[in-house]
Amino acid sequence: MYEYIRGKVVGIKEEYIVLDNNGIGYKIFTSQNSISTLKLNEIRTMYIYFNLREDGVYLYGFVSQEELEMFNLLLLVSKIGPKIALGTLSTLTPNQIRNAIINEDIDTLCNAPGVGAKTAGRIVLELKDRIGDEIIVDDIDIEDRNDINAAIHGLMSLGYTRGEISRVIRKIDTNNLDTESIIRESLKKLSKK
Repeated sequence: MYEYIRGKVVGIKEEYIVLDNNGIGYKIFTSQNSISTLKLNEIRTMYIYFNLREDGVYLYGFVSQEELEMFNLLLLVSKIGPKIALGTLSTLTPNQIRNAIINEDIDTLCNAPGVGAKTAGRIVLELKDRIGDEIIVDDIDIEDRNDINAAIHGLMSLGYTRGEISRVIRKIDTNNLDTESIIRESLKKLSKK
């Protein structure tokens, strides 16, 4: 129903934020990872998961599409609802979850609230085939350069996830390329997928 909501951050609580869009305050439940990047009164885009239940309508949102994608994947696991998925994303980054699944690292997944050994085993079993087997290294090393950062944000505005973009940029020799050239080379590789 909603892809994203862009608005002014007017409230930051422990488990949710309030985003003002044209005079409507949206209560959006989000992860601690997303909350930690937000500041009051700034304009931000939150990527949304709409959840209609018997007891009400709930919006879950994240500052990155990658985090929303991992949230959606976690919801596919039997006996995992939005609360546990949100707790998992508050404890671990999408890359950490992905790498834990690939490596069958139950202990890392058990760090999340509400995730015991059985649930962690289900996460690994039910999601391993869905996420592929390419281990993602955190983006810190490639984001030290402004031109690469600008290229990542430019490509994300075209709808690609940070994970997809980072994987492609790691395969390109960016040493003698400016932002525009990095985007061009990345698009060549992304379009072949």
